[in-house]
Amino acid sequence: MHLNLTWRFLKVWQRNMLVFRRFVWSNVVSGLVEPLLFLFGMGFGVGQFVKELNGLPFVAFIAPGIIAQSAMFAASFECTFGSYIRMEFQKTFDAITATPISLDEVVAGELLYGATKAVLSGTIILSAIFMFRLVPGFHWTALLVPPAALLEGLVFAAAGMIVASLVANIDNFNYYITLTLTPQFIFAGIFFPIETFPKAAQIVAWFTPLMHAVRLSRELVLGQPVHVLADAAWLAVVAAILLPWPVVLMRRKLIGS
Repeated sequence: MHLNLTWRFLKVWQRNMLVFRRFVWSNVVSGLVEPLLFLFGMGFGVGQFVKELNGLPFVAFIAPGIIAQSAMFAASFECTFGSYIRMEFQKTFDAITATPISLDEVVAGELLYGATKAVLSGTIILSAIFMFRLVPGFHWTALLVPPAALLEGLVFAAAGMIVASLVANIDNFNYYITLTLTPQFIFAGIFFPIETFPKAAQIVAWFTPLMHAVRLSRELVLGQPVHVLADAAWLAVVAAILLPWPVVLMRRKLIGS
C-alpha cells in the first residue's frame, strides 16, 4: 500500500497542538481529573481494606496502571470523538486537504496527536505519583514511562481512528467504549493481579493492549523490568499492524478509494 506521506503531517499535528494550547485547562480538567480521582479514591479508599497486593501497598500497585489507563483513554477519545468532530462537523479535514497536505498526512497527524495526548496524560499522572510519594523510591526506569505511553498511544489512536472511519454517526462510539475500552479498564490488571484470573481469562487478557501497557508501566515505575522488552515488542507489533488501516479506511470513507 502506497502512503502519500511527507513531513507536512507534522503541520496537522502542530495545528491540533495549537488548538490544545488554547483550551489547555479544559483539556486538563476533563482528561486528568477522572484518573486522579480513581488513583486517590481507589488507592486510599479501597486501600484501607486491601492492605497489600503482590507485596505492595494497594495504592502503589494500582498507580502505574492508572498511568496506562489514562494514556489509553486520552488517545482513544482524541481519535474517536475528536477526530470525528473535526472530520464531520468542523470540516477541518476538508479544509486541510484543500491545501497541498494530503488526506494520508491528515490522518498521520491525527494519529500522532492522539499519541501525544497519551504521553501528556501519562506523564502528568506519573508526576503526581512521585509528587505524592505513592510509590516507594524512585527508579530510573520510570523515565521510560513517557516513551511507553507513546507506544501505547499509537495503538489506541490507530484503533480509535479505525472506528471513526467505520461508524455511521457519533453515537456509535458508545459501543466501542462500552465493549472494548471499559472491559480492558476493568480486567487489564490495574486493580488486581492478572494471575488471580482463571486461566482462560488470563489468555484473553494477554491479547488486550492495555494489559501489556499496564504491566509495562508497572514494571518501569517499580524498577522491576521483567517483561518490559516483551510487552514493548508486543505493543510495537500491534501498532505496526494497525497504523496503516486508518489511512486505508479514511480514504474509502472520504474519497472512495
